Amino acid sequence: MAKRKRLTLPAEGEATRAPETKGMFIDAPTGVVPNRLSSKSPPIADMAGAAAATAALEEVSAELAAVRAEGRLVQKLRTTQIDASHLMRDRVVIDGEDMATLIASIRERGQQTPIEVLETAGGGYGLISGWRRLAALARLYEETGDAQFAYVHALVRKPASAQDAYVAMVEENEIRVGLSYYERAQIVARTVQAGVYSDSKKALQTLFSSASRAKRSKIKSFLPIVEVLGSMLCHPAAIGERMGLELSQRLSDAAFVTAAHKALKGDDTRSIETEQKILSRLLKGGNAAQSVKKTESVTEELAPGIQMTQRGSSVTLSGSGVTEEMIGKLRLALKDL
Repeated sequence: MAKRKRLTLPAEGEATRAPETKGMFIDAPTGVVPNRLSSKSPPIADMAGAAAATAALEEVSAELAAVRAEGRLVQKLRTTQIDASHLMRDRVVIDGEDMATLIASIRERGQQTPIEVLETAGGGYGLISGWRRLAALARLYEETGDAQFAYVHALVRKPASAQDAYVAMVEENEIRVGLSYYERAQIVARTVQAGVYSDSKKALQTLFSSASRAKRSKIKSFLPIVEVLGSMLCHPAAIGERMGLELSQRLSDAAFVTAAHKALKGDDTRSIETEQKILSRLLKGGNAAQSVKKTESVTEELAPGIQMTQRGSSVTLSGSGVTEEMIGKLRLALKDL
């Protein structure tokens, strides 16, 4: 039978030694577990989270910078910072009822759609589109003094050229409130005069690129009215399509132009009705030269092998170039009209 080892207490005064222990940690040979929570270096999870947050912030900042650079960021600007006359406007007259409706809407619900501007020298902005909204806010601020109407929501665009700015203005008005044919022709004439476009053909094709060929043709027919009678008309936007086309044809007659200038001269306060009556009387008047033009034949060569003969309202095409294929194309073009 094995003997049991007797345990004896240490004698009085003998030093008591702690039992030997083995360290479980390489960096803690004494066996004392280090306090990881008091370490100054962050855990791997914290470092990964911080890196992810930084990357996300950089991505958001980059996206925000791109949105601002591309003109997709709506900014709050003071209305007094914006030059409404930066571009020549295409709209001749603003309908009173439409403006009253817009003012009532902004008063009730605030501005719902931002205007478009571009940066100009000196920290200002030039208006591209949104003239009515800017005017409505100005009226509301003048009327109420409410600070909310002293600011406008705007997209700050960066058009590559003046041509791009004019295209944006025209497209916005075409979509929102259709322009009259006179107003469309006027912006064509003005941009050519200002040197934005080299000629009316280029201006038409660029400003109204989304319009049909027939529509561009009608706009072109109003150009003589803008150029010959524009400064004498009080209500040109009221000229309808039919009257405009007839006026355009008659303006090639010097005698008619003289009569029109005489009839329209000296009265810049006439009403729409009065001006329409004056133009109607002029068109009904006619003269001997006009009667001759209706009966005489005029022939011109449209293209090699294609001659067009016009006698009054009758038109005849002749020549070797008048083929079945050409007639088919002409038929399609006429259907578009």
